Amino acid sequence: MGFTIGSSRGIRDIRSVSRRRGRSSECTAVAEFTGLWGWDVVPGARAAAGVCSCGRPDCRTPGAHPLDFAPMIAAGATLDQVSAAWAEFPGAAVMLPVGTAFDVIEVAEQAGRRALVRLERMGLPLGPVAATPQGRAQFFVAPGGAAELPRLLYRMGWDDPALDLRGLGPGTYITAPPSDRGGLGPVRWLRPPALDSATRPPEARLLLGTLAYVAHRSRGW
Repeated sequence: MGFTIGSSRGIRDIRSVSRRRGRSSECTAVAEFTGLWGWDVVPGARAAAGVCSCGRPDCRTPGAHPLDFAPMIAAGATLDQVSAAWAEFPGAAVMLPVGTAFDVIEVAEQAGRRALVRLERMGLPLGPVAATPQGRAQFFVAPGGAAELPRLLYRMGWDDPALDLRGLGPGTYITAPPSDRGGLGPVRWLRPPALDSATRPPEARLLLGTLAYVAHRSRGW
C-alpha cells in the first residue's frame, strides 16, 4: 500500500490501516516517516538498567545508537514494506539519520521551548522540533545547517564557546518519537511534522539568531 508524501489523507490512511492490522506505534511512526515525510529510518538499540540491547558489554551509548546489523529502511517505503522490515527487529527504537533530509540544531529543552514560542510569534518558518529525555530540544533545519553553524554564529556575533547550542549533521542519528532513548524515557514532539515543513525544513540562518539569543539568556534564568 502506497501513500503520497506530504498528504493529510495519507496520514489518516496510515494510522487507520495500522490500527486495523494491530501495528505497533513504532511501526506506524516509521511508515509515516518514510512514506509521508521522505525520511530514511534505521532500527536502533534499546537500553534497560544501563544495559544495551546491542549485546556489547562496553557499549558507550547504550540505547542511543543504530543496530549495526539492521538495514536502513529507505524513504518511500510503504506500510507493508515497513511492517515486514520492522518484524525482523521487534522492539527496536526508531532512529533517523541526520544530514540527508535534514540537519538538527540542538539546545537545552528549556531554551528550546522559549525559542519556539518566540519563533512562532514572529511567524518564521519552522520544521519539526523534538525533545529528548536528556533535556535537549532538537530543531530540524535544512541539510547543511550544521556545517554552516560556526560561520553563521560568528557573523551574528554569537561565537561564544560557552553557548549551549550545537549542530548535528551527516554521520549522526537521533531517536524519534515515540521511542525511548537510552532507557531514560520517550522522545516527544514539541512541534510534530507538518505538511508544509517536514519535507522542506527551514534554513538554519532563519532560526539561529533567536536560538542563540535564548540559549545565551537561559544561562541566567
